Amino acid sequence: MAIDRDKLRERLDRATAHLDPPYAVVDLSAFDANAGALTGRADGKPLRVASKSVRVRELLTRVLGRPGWQGVMAFTLPEAVWLARSGVSHDVLVAYPTAHRAGLAELAADPALADAVTLMVDDPAQLDLIDEVCPPARRPALRVCLDLDASWRPLRGRVHVGVRRSPVHSATAAGALAAAVAARPGFRLVGLMSYEAQIAGLGDAPPGQAVLGSAIRVAQRGSYRELLARRSDAVAAVREHADLEFVNGGGTGSVAATSADPAVTEVTAGSGLYGPTLFDAYRAWRPTPAAFFACAVVRRPAPGLATVLGGGWIASGQAASSRLPRPWLPDGLKLLGAEGAGEVQTPLAGDAADDLRVGDRVWFRHAKAGEMCEHVNEVHLVDGDAVVATVPTYRGEGHAFL
Repeated sequence: MAIDRDKLRERLDRATAHLDPPYAVVDLSAFDANAGALTGRADGKPLRVASKSVRVRELLTRVLGRPGWQGVMAFTLPEAVWLARSGVSHDVLVAYPTAHRAGLAELAADPALADAVTLMVDDPAQLDLIDEVCPPARRPALRVCLDLDASWRPLRGRVHVGVRRSPVHSATAAGALAAAVAARPGFRLVGLMSYEAQIAGLGDAPPGQAVLGSAIRVAQRGSYRELLARRSDAVAAVREHADLEFVNGGGTGSVAATSADPAVTEVTAGSGLYGPTLFDAYRAWRPTPAAFFACAVVRRPAPGLATVLGGGWIASGQAASSRLPRPWLPDGLKLLGAEGAGEVQTPLAGDAADDLRVGDRVWFRHAKAGEMCEHVNEVHLVDGDAVVATVPTYRGEGHAFL
């Protein structure tokens, strides 16, 4: 969807004229539109919201109140416990294995909590740790989900395409781990997850890199075909040992493709709600930018340059320019290659710089979604040209889970 950046800037400036930068906003009309678009792409399969990509309880509750969304994928066990206890969801899947002993003890001591939170495992050693913290005779059965590695390993494994996650890659390995879980008291195997990061989290149309984009698309097609067969076989192998409640897959960048997999019963999405810059590199669907942060112009060091205070909100992942925030409003600004985005100041160049005055706002988009919220205690929710609510982020509620 084409965006009139001038009108958007005017609207955001009017809505937040009473605020002093830096601050973050979420445009509710874009957020809701993205939530609806993701539901449509899921083609009837439920969407589980990835809390890592949101990190605001009010917005997690908002999207879970919409048709087609159910359950949360949390990124740590303490976060999952907090979300379940605070009533955000009674279906919280922890996306990664945990070694958080206090969280495990709290989970094991509360049958209602144990029924709401599902742990992720990919190794019997993780089960051993849980038993060490809370022996099975002294706890309710804990819900567990197996993490099936979704990376593509062509040429007999000599090439690895994707991220390094679970050691469980084959259907045989998944079946063996399922048998091990089923044989142990104190555990209940309820799900299987596989995250195809090389499809869901990798843009297939990187700007100015046509050859790379073509190579990515070829790899993604090959990976998708291989995963369709392997995931189906893995689900069948696991179902020999447990009645699975769900098979989870995907992410914002692969909602439609993952939903088309008959073996998958639900799809995860989260980043698409905010529409960060990494998703500008996707052909199939690009979310409407909904999350922004504003910095104030504090100096004009030279013609064609304007400097804002702060701005260095860098995203995790491979250290590259793609992880830098992007000055977006007004249009026509760019970071300096020699300085990038700085913790205390960020100089900006471009035609628009000469029109900026000391005190004006520059609006940035973060490279990733929820990580923006690690820099602010609150997010201002904008509807039209007004701030309709100011709500705390995880950080604002006193939580730094990672």
